[in-house]
Amino acid sequence: MLRCCSTNRRDKTGLSDSTRSVRMVPGHGNFFLLSCLFLAVTLSISFSSVTPPIQPRPVVLIHGVLDGPKDLRSLRKVIEKAHPRTNVTIIAKYDYLYSLEPMWKQVAGFCDSIRPIVNSAPNGIHLICYSQGGLMCRAMLATWPDHKVHTFISLSAPQMGQYGDTSYLKWLFPGHVKTSLYRACYTSVGQDISVCNYWNDPHHQERYRASSRFLAMLNNQSYNQKSQEWKKNFLRVQRLVLIGGPDDGVITPWQSSHFGFYDSNETVEDFKNQEVYKNDSFGLRTLNLHGRLFVYSVSGVHHTKWHRNESVAYNYIIPWLD
Repeated sequence: MLRCCSTNRRDKTGLSDSTRSVRMVPGHGNFFLLSCLFLAVTLSISFSSVTPPIQPRPVVLIHGVLDGPKDLRSLRKVIEKAHPRTNVTIIAKYDYLYSLEPMWKQVAGFCDSIRPIVNSAPNGIHLICYSQGGLMCRAMLATWPDHKVHTFISLSAPQMGQYGDTSYLKWLFPGHVKTSLYRACYTSVGQDISVCNYWNDPHHQERYRASSRFLAMLNNQSYNQKSQEWKKNFLRVQRLVLIGGPDDGVITPWQSSHFGFYDSNETVEDFKNQEVYKNDSFGLRTLNLHGRLFVYSVSGVHHTKWHRNESVAYNYIIPWLD
């Protein structure tokens, strides 16, 4: 038997006992040595090739106006069922009546809450933002220089603003209709209300640009000395997914969820015909030209059902949460 530790005695030929034993049985000894070597190499390759599973990117959910965390629980449940290893967080901030706080105030607050999640995610996060939250999230990405949002899903959000008589409007501003609301919104007092921050009256564009403290600045439709910096920040996002539909009933026009909007005659113009797209004011055109913009029009979904509709979740949201 070949031993690893020999006495190393030598005969007259100068050969040790172990060497003579190998020469005396040439086939068996060499085969054993080769087998050991092969096993060692195989194990080395096997262990070196074993890597820990890649941790899925965390998902962060942001609610809409007059909503709160509990309204997003069904969407979180569906995501966790489809991606069991994914950490899904609903940000509990500025809910219900507090969602009427000025938009920039909310942007700062949500950013503070999300930052620890981003800092602990080396591969970035996915951000899903519903209704007003979608517009707020876009502002957050524009003003956050080192954000690591990989995919931003905007779920029925008024990205180009709001202009329509809805139940929300009548509840918030009794006595006003869409044609007169600019008188309230385009004032210093009105701009302290979130909905007025993105009220976009197509018949009073000069007042909109002069008075809007939020949307006009975010779209670079009014003076903003940080416009190029904000554009650069926004373009850090790898994918922008826009979801909306003709049966929404709240976002007006519903194409605002796709960056479409009314012209002065209240004819809806596609996002590609908007000046902010043609001028690439904040990066939308760049995203589209680089294949990073994805637009979905989904019929049969009312505004309050987007985040509760499993078909929407499985077909238009979950496939992007890789």
